[in-house]
Amino acid sequence: MMNNETLTLYELNNLVRSVLEQTLDGEYWLEAELAEARLAQNGHFYVEFIQKDAAGRALVAKARGTMWARTYHLLAPLFERATGERLRAGLKVRVQVTVEFHELYGFSLNIVNIDPSYTMGDMARRRREILAQLEADGILEDNRSLPLPTLLRRIAVVSSAGAAGYGDFCNQLQQNEYGLHFDIRLFPATMQGANVEESVLAALAAIADEAEQWDCVVIIRGGGATSDLSDFDTYSLAAAVAQMPLPVIVGIGHERDETVLDFVAHTRVKTPTAAAAFLIEHQAQLLAALQDYQSRITQLARLCVENERQRLLRLSTLLPRSFALVHERQLRRLEQVALRLSAAPRQRLLAAAHRVELLQTRLSQASQLRLQSARFRLQTLDTRLAALDPVLLLRRGYSLTYTSDGRLLRSVADVRSGDTLTTRLADGTLEATVNHKAPHNPS
Repeated sequence: MMNNETLTLYELNNLVRSVLEQTLDGEYWLEAELAEARLAQNGHFYVEFIQKDAAGRALVAKARGTMWARTYHLLAPLFERATGERLRAGLKVRVQVTVEFHELYGFSLNIVNIDPSYTMGDMARRRREILAQLEADGILEDNRSLPLPTLLRRIAVVSSAGAAGYGDFCNQLQQNEYGLHFDIRLFPATMQGANVEESVLAALAAIADEAEQWDCVVIIRGGGATSDLSDFDTYSLAAAVAQMPLPVIVGIGHERDETVLDFVAHTRVKTPTAAAAFLIEHQAQLLAALQDYQSRITQLARLCVENERQRLLRLSTLLPRSFALVHERQLRRLEQVALRLSAAPRQRLLAAAHRVELLQTRLSQASQLRLQSARFRLQTLDTRLAALDPVLLLRRGYSLTYTSDGRLLRSVADVRSGDTLTTRLADGTLEATVNHKAPHNPS
């Protein structure tokens, strides 16, 4: 064909098509990023492939791609099962394509196969890069190194308000078999979609601003599309969790799911219900320890009372023997005196007899006083031990009031208006809010 020959557009495109079919008639493996990904109503899957420069900013290549409906319904499920991701914009893929050119629709790539391992490797690489950056910044272990508070009662939750996982979490905490009480507050956030990062970061910032009011943070998201979890694989979210001033418990997705947050949080659990189970078990262990201390104190008190009772019994046994010995000694002494006074006047004899009677009376009184003293001491010890039992004090009508941080309230100066107080009675606890306080002036 001569260079000066004029062609129609169709003829030129037909020529291009012929050349491409003759020169690029095979199948080629292609590595590229999906800039667009759209499933049409007819079942065909349309994408746009792009390649960026080494700096990752400017585009250096772009091409349309098509995966026909039959191929899409075969390859897409296999890809999602292998990677946990749906085919979407932002993924890097390795696909096998044929080159096509149509006179009307122009240049495109027909996708005939896909390599899930390439995408999985890219996702793993990105996660490794985030963790490496956190370690280089010196914050990777910050949250995991925080001590877990002994009492985990005040729970700040980051989740979606209407999520089933959040509802299951709350129900499990409120209906726990131990009757434990938890104070839960939701800091709502978007847990899937384009606003996940921004929304979760805002919720974490709000919790950090009032960190003294909470014992820990729980980030939960229930079941759903595994591909949505990639929204949590960002450096900003991971850094925010790592640097939280409170221990963070993460329960996102299913048992097989994994995000970069799992590697920086204080504690990772499988699901939202597993997060609730973790909190309940932690509190149950504390309750068991307190009950053990109570049992030990009760046993010790009973042992002290029993020891004093045995001591009293021993004393009561020894006193009659001691009195008998003294009495016998006095009788012998009396006999000796009688012998010496046998020759003395009658008045002297009467005086000696009177003295003996007086000594006998004193001995009897002394033994009775000693026995009464021992009994009184035992009663005093028993009363002191009973007074130390906090349960008895509560049953008598007394109460114990604690501040919001668990300290025993001793003075009105320890509270402010608006504070929440917990009052323990014999049959339960009450929570109240301080509306007014009136100190008594010492007279």
